[in-house]
Amino acid sequence: MDAGMDLLHSSGVELVQYLQLSYRDSQSWFTFISIAADLRNTFFVFFPIWFHLCEAVGVKLIWVAVIGDWLNLIFKWILFGQRPYWWVHETSYYGNVSVPVLEQYSITCETGPGSPSGHTMGSAGVCYVMVTAIVTSTFQKKQHGKQSWCLRAFLWGAFWVVQVCVCASRVFVAAHFPHQVFMGVISGMVVAEVFGRINAIYNASFKRYLQITLFLFSFALGFYLLLKVLGVDLLWSLEKAQRWCARADWVHIDTTPFAGLVRNMGALFGLGLALNSPIYAESCKGKRGQQFSFRISCIVASLIVLHLFDSVKPPAQRELLFYFLSFCKSAAVPLAAVAIIPFSVSQVMNKQEKKML
Repeated sequence: MDAGMDLLHSSGVELVQYLQLSYRDSQSWFTFISIAADLRNTFFVFFPIWFHLCEAVGVKLIWVAVIGDWLNLIFKWILFGQRPYWWVHETSYYGNVSVPVLEQYSITCETGPGSPSGHTMGSAGVCYVMVTAIVTSTFQKKQHGKQSWCLRAFLWGAFWVVQVCVCASRVFVAAHFPHQVFMGVISGMVVAEVFGRINAIYNASFKRYLQITLFLFSFALGFYLLLKVLGVDLLWSLEKAQRWCARADWVHIDTTPFAGLVRNMGALFGLGLALNSPIYAESCKGKRGQQFSFRISCIVASLIVLHLFDSVKPPAQRELLFYFLSFCKSAAVPLAAVAIIPFSVSQVMNKQEKKML
């Protein structure tokens, strides 16, 4: 088994070297792709756009992103996946032969285990939701002609181009082996397909949101503590990242497993709070919510406000404080996009209409 994994890892390292040598001039492109595929963009960009265009798709995006990333964490804790940038230094596979030299970048030093890739899993799940939403909308309009099929082929073609680019970027920066990014894409698509069949998420009460949030957090924390008692430290990868990262300042607390967990729980909690708030019902569920100008205004306002909000980073010096503030920040994102901003836009439009009378 170990020999087989060593062979798989060594083949992956060869691909990393090939990409880094052959596409050295494309470093900025690969870096951009990795940053764009970060799940943070789902919450701060894709969600506010889709929610105000089609509420059901926006809700599904959050569920797929949160549950997908939670499953990714559990898979990583179970599979104990290595990462190229530290594996080459710790393996005995190369014996007396010189260790392959892998370039590292500011986004290389992820601190969690490597399998499956969270970037590819999140990207595949989120893109799958968006593509299927457009395809479904097109076919509901009974446009079954040649143009519709061409659009469908184009969208799924674009989907796979994006996934290939994300996979290549994660391998290029030596954050993942090829088999890890492949597992991520398949897992993300499966999660998105499953949630495409669950209708209960669209009418869930705040109590149900709270119950699911507490269950997901308790399960992950309990799993960690149970294995900790049994002598298995699920944060083993953090020490490897700190030891083998080329620069200490490239190791960020926001890449740790628990940082992702609290962010996702915050987003799910905030969505439940927002969807069940009276100001959401007042602004988005009435006649105002059907107006195209109102929706566009909400999208523009949300993107601007959330961009400014994203620039505020919780202090990383104190770990527990960082986690708490990350939870609050993530909860505030859907709360602002779903309830606070639409309510504010509605009030402004009401005042403008009264002035015109």
